[in-house]
Amino acid sequence: MKIALCQMLSTQDVERNIATIREYTALAAARGARLVVFPEAAMRCFGGSLYDSAAQHEFTFRSALAEIAREHYLTLVAGGFAPVELSDEWDLRVYNNLYAYDQTGTETIYTKVHLYDAFGFKESDGVKAGESLRTITVDGTVIGLATCYDLRFPKLFTEYARAGAQATVVAASWAGGEGKVAQWQVLTTARALDSTQFVLAVDQASPASADARADVTQPRGVGYSRAVDPLGLTLVEAGEAPEILVVDLDLSRVADARQSIPVLTNAKLGY
Repeated sequence: MKIALCQMLSTQDVERNIATIREYTALAAARGARLVVFPEAAMRCFGGSLYDSAAQHEFTFRSALAEIAREHYLTLVAGGFAPVELSDEWDLRVYNNLYAYDQTGTETIYTKVHLYDAFGFKESDGVKAGESLRTITVDGTVIGLATCYDLRFPKLFTEYARAGAQATVVAASWAGGEGKVAQWQVLTTARALDSTQFVLAVDQASPASADARADVTQPRGVGYSRAVDPLGLTLVEAGEAPEILVVDLDLSRVADARQSIPVLTNAKLGY
């Protein structure tokens, strides 16, 4: 199955980001991709009022994704935000969602479970966590959905594997800083090995690729989107700049890995 990881550099302009998603999806479809994945915050980058953007643009963004998926007859996954609808009118938090659409218009929404309250950042101040895992099915293959900081929690990935997933998408806006690229690379490889499945990790491009003066410590992206196979082999990896990676997954590798390294059946202690 051919998949595309579309490493983009989101802006605060939702319409501009939709245009980028439309352009990149057309290019990926022309290369035969059946699943096209964009990063966390593809709708609009972090910074400023997420709530205002979500309240104004959520349905426009969702409708555009559904239309693009139908047009190219594939499954499209991209990160966006939705306002929290609670009785308290002063609750101005958002949900950090992954929206998935297939060629029939079927929608699946995964809401980020693990919020990025780390490295001096507190995502939970403005974002409400989800509680449930979600999978999609592409051409008969079950695929899990995860977002950024979820990558640091191995059990999420083993739960997806036990639910039948042969791959899990990780859409990220990974904050930069000392050692952060190395952590991204190690964690994506480790999660593939933990769960003997493909990990399809797509990050935002580094803002430094467009402006050398950019603050790379903010949760905007470091690049290095990558696909890792069930035995930890890196199949493709991007650099810092916007890029489209297309890779053909040999799904038989999952069964082979689970036979040779049966960590899912050997696990103890709730893993």
